[in-house]
Amino acid sequence: MSFRITGLTPEPFTALFSMDEAQLNQRHARRIIAQPGGGYPCRISLTDATAGDELILVNYEHLAVDSPYRSRHAIYIREGEQQFDTIDTVPAQLRSRLLSLRAFDASDMLVHADVLAGEDLAPAIDRAFANPATHFLHLHYAKPGCYAARVDRA
Repeated sequence: MSFRITGLTPEPFTALFSMDEAQLNQRHARRIIAQPGGGYPCRISLTDATAGDELILVNYEHLAVDSPYRSRHAIYIREGEQQFDTIDTVPAQLRSRLLSLRAFDASDMLVHADVLAGEDLAPAIDRAFANPATHFLHLHYAKPGCYAARVDRA
């Protein structure tokens, strides 16, 4: 079954990069410089920052729905990134991490969840979408629990 993984659109975050530290703090955000060793996944491009890259760490409502699963968490974003939006391709950033896959129905209720190695994501997506009740998937980085990306049927 074909699937489409998308990162976030950059437009809602553009203004954050021109804000000073006080303005960022008011928006529950921080300017971060990536350190050696990784761990700074941009949610727009679904690529990892390299040491020295500037990112914004911001609280983001990734599941703004009218259900008990409404959710928000911290995410990293990098300025000038293009939105990842590809069919049947799992980006390296996701393949290299332990992931939590969460399947939701059309009423935004959880119908399935799994924890898996990123290299096993494509078959796990197929299994989740084999359930006709599954409307969309959210991926999270399993250890920190933060939102990674959305998956839809292609």
